[in-house]
Amino acid sequence: MNFLPAEIEQYAEEHTRRGPDYLASLTRETWQKVVMPRMLSGHLQGRFLSMVSHMIRPRRILEIGTYTGYSALCLAEGLAPGGELITIDINDELQSIQDKYFAQSPHASAITRMFGDARQVLREVNLAFDLVFVDADKESYPEYYHYLMEHLPVGAFMLFDNVLWSGKVLSEPKPSDAETAALRELNAGISRDARVENVLLPLRDGLMLVRKLSH
Repeated sequence: MNFLPAEIEQYAEEHTRRGPDYLASLTRETWQKVVMPRMLSGHLQGRFLSMVSHMIRPRRILEIGTYTGYSALCLAEGLAPGGELITIDINDELQSIQDKYFAQSPHASAITRMFGDARQVLREVNLAFDLVFVDADKESYPEYYHYLMEHLPVGAFMLFDNVLWSGKVLSEPKPSDAETAALRELNAGISRDARVENVLLPLRDGLMLVRKLSH
């Protein structure tokens, strides 16, 4: 869900610089061939991710949730020279689409993919990351946050996508709605956590930006 009126969002997109042509092609192919194409970050959010990455100039980026690879490509644009991006997804069925567009990026050699349950894969990865983007199973967001806070260095940034969840976070969820409950838990927990500073941006379906201040 987008919270801005459609004409305002269109105006914002029209006044945001275009990304590389291969991102537009990836967008078209995702909408043509992939189930739930709205999971794609899209132009406006993609340019925001690129801008954040350029501002931080991370040497190492971690992404949890690859999908067709759009957000990984955007984040990789801001990597410091010699940097790397590791992206994790439980599903390898979209690997052929990822391959096609990663190959068109000048940052292809910096991107490493890992497949499996991120909660397990993270235990195999050195978490000395400067920037983390989480766009995966919503029920696990609080678990991801607590694990990352234990292992990321001070000064690291985290981004959590879909934290407004089509506005469902405004109301007490039904007992069967584990996703909304987890997102409400995440948002409240981050806001109370003295170890971080954060801002919740109403960009597309909500984007939580967090900076770790202390252990």
